[in-house]
Amino acid sequence: MLARRIKHITLLDSTLRDGAQGEDISFSVNDKLRILEALDSFGLDFIEAGNPGSNPKDLEFFRLAEVRKPNHAQLCAFGATRRCNIAVEDDASVQSLLAANTPVVVLFGKSSLLHVTEILKTTREENLRMISETVSFFKEHGKKVIFDAEHFFDGYYASNDSAVYALKTLEAAQEAGADIVVLCDTNGGMLPYQVYEATAEAIAMLPADVPVGIHAHNDTGCAVANSIMALEAGATHVQGTFIGFGERCGNADLSAILPAVILKMGHHCNGELLRLSETVNVVAEIANVIVPNNKPYVGTSAFAHKAGMHADGVLKNSVSFEHIDPSKVGNKRNFLVSEVSGRSGVLKRVHGFAPNLAKDSPELTAILERLKALEHAGYQFEAADASFELMAKKVLGTYSPHFSVTFYKTMSEFPPGTDDLPSTAAIEIKVDGLTEIAAAKGRGPVHALDNALRKALVVFYPQLNDMHLVDFKVRVLDQKAATAATVRVLIESADAQTNWTTIGVSDDILEASFIALVDSLEYKLAKDG
Repeated sequence: MLARRIKHITLLDSTLRDGAQGEDISFSVNDKLRILEALDSFGLDFIEAGNPGSNPKDLEFFRLAEVRKPNHAQLCAFGATRRCNIAVEDDASVQSLLAANTPVVVLFGKSSLLHVTEILKTTREENLRMISETVSFFKEHGKKVIFDAEHFFDGYYASNDSAVYALKTLEAAQEAGADIVVLCDTNGGMLPYQVYEATAEAIAMLPADVPVGIHAHNDTGCAVANSIMALEAGATHVQGTFIGFGERCGNADLSAILPAVILKMGHHCNGELLRLSETVNVVAEIANVIVPNNKPYVGTSAFAHKAGMHADGVLKNSVSFEHIDPSKVGNKRNFLVSEVSGRSGVLKRVHGFAPNLAKDSPELTAILERLKALEHAGYQFEAADASFELMAKKVLGTYSPHFSVTFYKTMSEFPPGTDDLPSTAAIEIKVDGLTEIAAAKGRGPVHALDNALRKALVVFYPQLNDMHLVDFKVRVLDQKAATAATVRVLIESADAQTNWTTIGVSDDILEASFIALVDSLEYKLAKDG
């Protein structure tokens, strides 16, 4: 046991403030209101929603948030202590924080002597007064105050003199009435043992009833670990962003910290753990970012098993290769199929459409052999669930094609004409002995071919009008072959009910795309019966 155990941890989410400073992240006011609703519904303690003194968008957000108040979380406005040598009541940023009318104010003040003397260009004593007077001002106005000691760890480790001063800034905030004192690794350069050591000393110096928090950035890749070590040292408050994005390398990822606190450390914190994966995906969708597959706890690969031994072990006893039950965080187990898959993993994947197969079935052996042969040729079925199902059904003899293509031709113009559809495709298909010929234009040969194929097929299968392309990816498999290289094409399609992915491989990009297109349409028709 590293330190005294703690029972309740409070969480502050800064997605709408610190997260918004991340590269390629831009929230509209409506985006911020939707994320606020999602995080509040999840059950977080504090939501830091912006700096009303920094931009008109945040001012507008706080005005609207007064009408759409959170049901659970306490909304926080973020801003700095007063400026040097100015009365706190005359500081425009301080007044904007007050005008935001939030129950909680998060104030940041300098804890590093370097920043006091070289950035603020003021004295040690004036900086301490800036902290004390600003905290007191908001306490007098009935606000809960969270003090963020900016650059605390950098100050603490700069020199003995700087360490003493960093601790004095905490003392100044606490004596002025700060409800929570937060130690900030603003530059993100600390390692876990450093965070533990400095946090332990800060907690020992402050009164026992003053909650201490941690705000970590991820510039060493240690933001989550640093946050957990601060908790081990006695901290009871954690700040971060829900997906971990933020300035530079991002902030501590609350979606990894929260389950660790509850499931690994045995502590309690607010937040509906069963909805963790769902909420992460809602926030990602609004922020227009993709959740990395390998993100701990909530990524689609967090509980994915590809190696045959792993899949077999999980099916026998899940703890053999899973550190928690994925359902505890709202995620699910996924068995990937590839040339390294064993019988257990493949059997699990085919169970939905071939329930009578057993581990020793010769048909299962045939599927495995076909799988290995195709992956040797460049296919990758772990990312193409629909094509895998069609391939397995062909091996089992349960697949009946809905159409056949007897001819297709594409042509592109250079330079393109006046419209934005410079490519043309013609196709001939057969359905139950009947022939249909169609032609269509597109933004490129693959788009034109897709349009022509659908145009011909909807004559027989009008339900294809309900289907659309979601994503199209091309990967070169043998770069040394240059323009003659084999390429792998993945196509993700969707209808009103579900999404599915198909794959095509060829040394002709058009042929690879066409293989994936045909599989996509066949899967839709088979799925609809």
